[in-house]
Amino acid sequence: MLWRVAEAPGHIEARELTKRFGDKVAVDHLSFTVEPGRVTGFLGPNGAGKSTTMRLICGLDWPDSGTATIGGLAYKQLSRPLTRVGALLEARSVHPGRSARNHLLFLAQTQDIPARRVDEVLELVGLSDVAGKRAGGFSLGMNQRLGIAAAMLGDPKVLLLDEPGNGLDPEGIRWVRNFMRQLASEGRTVFVSSHLMSEMAVTADHLVVIGRGALIAESSTQEFIQRSSERSVLVRTPDQARLRELIVDEGGKVTQDQDGGMVVTGLEAPRIGELAASASVVLHELTPQLPSLEEAFMELTAGSVEFGDTRTS
Repeated sequence: MLWRVAEAPGHIEARELTKRFGDKVAVDHLSFTVEPGRVTGFLGPNGAGKSTTMRLICGLDWPDSGTATIGGLAYKQLSRPLTRVGALLEARSVHPGRSARNHLLFLAQTQDIPARRVDEVLELVGLSDVAGKRAGGFSLGMNQRLGIAAAMLGDPKVLLLDEPGNGLDPEGIRWVRNFMRQLASEGRTVFVSSHLMSEMAVTADHLVVIGRGALIAESSTQEFIQRSSERSVLVRTPDQARLRELIVDEGGKVTQDQDGGMVVTGLEAPRIGELAASASVVLHELTPQLPSLEEAFMELTAGSVEFGDTRTS
């Protein structure tokens, strides 16, 4: 029988959360709520303040103003916090001379968690075979798994995971994806930051998006994508040259799809259909396309990118 702490689910709430480092505002009057029972993705460009926000929630940094609570309490007010909140904020924050098992055993003893739980979480993350090996010899991916094991040690109802896919191979990334969705299905609160947009698109039910420390969007993943103006239409026709000419004359832009179709931006599907009909051009397909999460993210955060680049973290 698995060890388990009986604890009511909690939500994460930030209200007017603000943090400065010198003259730099890292988090700027940030407010959002992370609800139980779903995976909430935390997105933003490099330097947006995601890691700082997570540290504020976990009590590792102190806000200049505003509040961050878990189940209505600040982290420092939680009794036996590992049984309430699990966090992976820095995968390599492990003494390199300790074995994986001893690292987890030390954490368990600080919270009166039984030793058998250590073996449960090692098996949960697939590290049972290397439990006796020193963490200093682990790859980044193995350290990520060990960090997730530590986060799950107290069987918490609230999880904060900062870039949990870093260093993992495709199989490991899929494992993390399925693991997070399983946790959410159990009614837990799962708050995860990631720069892997393709993963967030299939993992996150809800998004909190920030830029320069301020809130840009808080919505379902689908609603966020639909906010983007970068919509396109996939068109297939045996008379591409003729239809391309008509579309360009109308002000549309045409690029070639890798499967041989045309991708049209700047014109809606009904207008493309009208142009084809007026020239007796046969259409085999006319399908409006929503942008990818990455495309929507790049568009909606374009004004919040630091250092003049478009990388995400």
